[in-house]
Amino acid sequence: MSEESFAYTPGLAASPMTLVTKVRALPIKGEILVKQGDRVGFDTIVGRCYLEGAPYIVKASEVLGVDPEEISKYMTVKVGDRVRRGDVIAKYSAFLGLMRREVAAPVDGVVESANELTGHVVVREPPKLIEVSAYVRGIVKEVIPGEAAVVETPAAYIQGIIGFGGERHGVISVAVSRPDEVLDESKLNESHAGKIVVGGSFTTYEALAKAQRIGVKGVIVGGANIADVEKLVGYRIGVAITGRENIGFTLILTEGFGKLAMSERAFNILKQNEGREAAVNGTTQVRAGVVRPEVVIPLEREVRAGVEGAETLGEGRVKIGSTVRIIRYPYFGAIGTVVELPVELHTIETESPVRIVRIRLQDGSVVSVPRANIEIIGE
Repeated sequence: MSEESFAYTPGLAASPMTLVTKVRALPIKGEILVKQGDRVGFDTIVGRCYLEGAPYIVKASEVLGVDPEEISKYMTVKVGDRVRRGDVIAKYSAFLGLMRREVAAPVDGVVESANELTGHVVVREPPKLIEVSAYVRGIVKEVIPGEAAVVETPAAYIQGIIGFGGERHGVISVAVSRPDEVLDESKLNESHAGKIVVGGSFTTYEALAKAQRIGVKGVIVGGANIADVEKLVGYRIGVAITGRENIGFTLILTEGFGKLAMSERAFNILKQNEGREAAVNGTTQVRAGVVRPEVVIPLEREVRAGVEGAETLGEGRVKIGSTVRIIRYPYFGAIGTVVELPVELHTIETESPVRIVRIRLQDGSVVSVPRANIEIIGE
């Protein structure tokens, strides 16, 4: 088989240096606050927009006991007026004030309408300001007016299997000495507050709870028990999208659920960059349009020249010599090097004909597995 053979397969990136590009888009049209060539930090606001507030419908004529077409007559505010929750916006009085009925604003907002057909008054909440940060330190490569800013940075980059919690940034602190070491409660202390803590093969629930109490920004570790993660987030984990969990920090599992040693490649990248500031995002989508949790460690300006023209991440091409991880039984979690990509179909135990890949594992043995059962560990 030629060494030029290759196949396309999903993969996880783990690169000590690449060029990372992030499109920071507004949810709706708004204002982009940076220009091409600007240098931005993690917290730099690159764009803002306003989402229309929610409308609240008040059945004012029913409350007052008047006909809908009379509602304007009893309004105490005008359309367009700002009101606060509890302010009287309409009232009815009869019998020299002995009978009084009032309608109060349900929320802070603006009186949008008073409908004489229905007798309803609409109070709309104020617009909600949405600001989008740069997320990573870098340079604005492109601006899409009113929509997005594209930020580019030379960086070390690692993807995980699944994550929880959204975008955060902090200084990397490695709390274990080996990728197969467990991150337990004793390895965390007050000095980890505000930092991104790197563990090894597993984290205990007690360590996660302590990370929450201390105020760490992120935990990166090989694996965790799913029951512990569900206890942390407070509900059963689905298979759709994660990243919005309100757990106080971002958790990234680089290998999956269970006790799984972090890949040496990922661990070494994190170890080499200890003390550097990184951005983490636990957002994961396992269905169409796959999104992986990520760690982005922007590198110094002087290394930029070395990554110009770097290969784009996520190419998904496995070839002889690629480092891959097996993701199905009986070799689940094993990491090895591709040594052969046979073209012909092979019949597996289920009697299905599939294309396989031969992998030399770290213990020197060579195994054959279906190509669908591996993922690339990025170069």
